[in-house]
Amino acid sequence: MCEMTDVLEFPDKWECVTCGHEWPREAQPDAPDAPRVVKDAHGNVLADGDCVVLIKDLKLGGGNQVLKGGSKSKPIRLVDGDHEIDCKMDGMSIALKACFVKKA
Repeated sequence: MCEMTDVLEFPDKWECVTCGHEWPREAQPDAPDAPRVVKDAHGNVLADGDCVVLIKDLKLGGGNQVLKGGSKSKPIRLVDGDHEIDCKMDGMSIALKACFVKKA
């Protein structure tokens, strides 16, 4: 199977534009109650209670404070919304996007 990102969408399958490889389309969950899957920057699935590590420096809004890359969090809590992770890091309670962390 190829790793290309250019694909054609069909009602029942996907097709790679480059090599022509076809694979079946997975059914999308119809229920809004379906469990939400949150993945870190490396594609690992995160769950409540996991600890995460920042992969880059992040400026905190409203000030000149910076969270340094490599900072480890206390156990996380997954929440709905734009920022998927609530946790404590460096003594502060913060909300983070999953794309800026990796599972510890």
